[in-house]
Amino acid sequence: MKVMQFSIGNSAAVLGLVGLVSANPTGNVEARNEAAAAVAATATSPGSTAAPYNASIGSFFSEQNNVITPACVVSPTTSKDVQEAVGILSTLSLVGQFSGLTCQFAVRSGGHTPWAGSATIQDGVDIDLSALNHVIPAEDRKTVSIGPGNRWIDVYLKLDALGLGVSGGRVASVGVGGLTTGGGMSFFAPRYGFVCDTVTEFEVVLASGKVVVANAKTNPTLWSALKGGSNNLGVVTRIELEVFDQGKFWGGTVVYPISTAPQHLAAFANFNGQNRFDEYGAIINSYGYSKIQGGWFVANNYEYTKAQQYPPVFNEFTSIQPQLFSTMRISNMSDFGIEMEDSIPYGRGQIMYTQTYTNDLETITNLFNQANTLLQPVADVEDLVWYLSLQPLPTQITKWGDIKGGNSLGLHESSGNLVLALMSASWPNPADEKAVTAAIIDTLAKANAFAEKKGTLNKYEYLNYAHKTQTPITGYGAENVAKLKAASHKYDPLQVFQKRVPGGFKL
Repeated sequence: MKVMQFSIGNSAAVLGLVGLVSANPTGNVEARNEAAAAVAATATSPGSTAAPYNASIGSFFSEQNNVITPACVVSPTTSKDVQEAVGILSTLSLVGQFSGLTCQFAVRSGGHTPWAGSATIQDGVDIDLSALNHVIPAEDRKTVSIGPGNRWIDVYLKLDALGLGVSGGRVASVGVGGLTTGGGMSFFAPRYGFVCDTVTEFEVVLASGKVVVANAKTNPTLWSALKGGSNNLGVVTRIELEVFDQGKFWGGTVVYPISTAPQHLAAFANFNGQNRFDEYGAIINSYGYSKIQGGWFVANNYEYTKAQQYPPVFNEFTSIQPQLFSTMRISNMSDFGIEMEDSIPYGRGQIMYTQTYTNDLETITNLFNQANTLLQPVADVEDLVWYLSLQPLPTQITKWGDIKGGNSLGLHESSGNLVLALMSASWPNPADEKAVTAAIIDTLAKANAFAEKKGTLNKYEYLNYAHKTQTPITGYGAENVAKLKAASHKYDPLQVFQKRVPGGFKL
């Protein structure tokens, strides 16, 4: 495990962490702070610090997180390393109740949540899980063991070569751990449910430092709680997911002029309203604005997880003309994940904000109209990119949670066919964050008021898309929140992950 100590004004708690962790004779401590180096020198000589520290803190999705400077970054390579680090931090938390000596920390998988402090912490300790990156398919080809620090592209490259598939993230660089414990959307969701529904086992380091497994038979309440419970219950160090035979399939992106928006909105409502949903079909229906490209456009990602070109389920979309360009092809998940990655600008100011609605054409049309109207005050922001994306959440997806042992999300087949809406934007100049954020929040506020009056507003807020001002866990419903709190008190009686890990969404 590497501990990269960096801040000049570190607390005694951080120095304690460095000293204790560096006691591992196989460890490597890299320090700039002279006091920290003196502590660390009892185990190993400090080396160069700038490269590994900067590589970690500068690799987040958003500019808002890239400018945060933790006191140190812990880079575990095994679950034992995580156990040691969490045990030390929890001990400091306990001691701090009496001495005031405390140290807050953050846990980071891929670092794709954009709001500041979601998975990093100013002047605290970052636990960067990126070195927990094994991908080991079982010999029976039914499951795969995955380290939470993997990006999904690492998983797909390994499984594509074996003719296997997994229900995972759609953007190549998104981290495995955060997406899975936040629920997880996938091109394979109609066939297998949310990504978390395909988890057969978690390995978790609890606040006590104890390593436990959680599955349907062992610690089952922890297993179901982690399926949507995010970072509230411990540090996940291994995830076992179901796999299935999967060859190449049909997918890609088609871009249309914005004049076709009414046709696309109608097609989306019809697609999502199918009584017998085609389990191989997935779509992300997006309405984008780019300052550089000069205006609005429609961009749809179509995926049909069979090697069948232009299946009938997409006819209402694919018959819309004109089409400005298309990347539709037969390929594999690695390729499609890279394509999704290439369409997303990294390292800029970013915001995501989400809401769920009953599938209803008037509701989503109003949402689009609000997005168009409330863009206007910020339309001239330098290099602004602004998106409204709609994704189906039919009963074909939400039924799987109950079938596979339960999750924490609060969605069931009885929820009906839903629409998962995402408003997102990016911009290069930090000075524009306040105005763009206000416009995004105002868009959803007005759309939600319309939907609430019409009776089409759903309380569910997808955690992986949620803004820091939202309360996605509350949206799981009172019963699930109570279960999560009970699990939290059982597995973290000192409430370390509630009090000392401020990032993410707390219970």
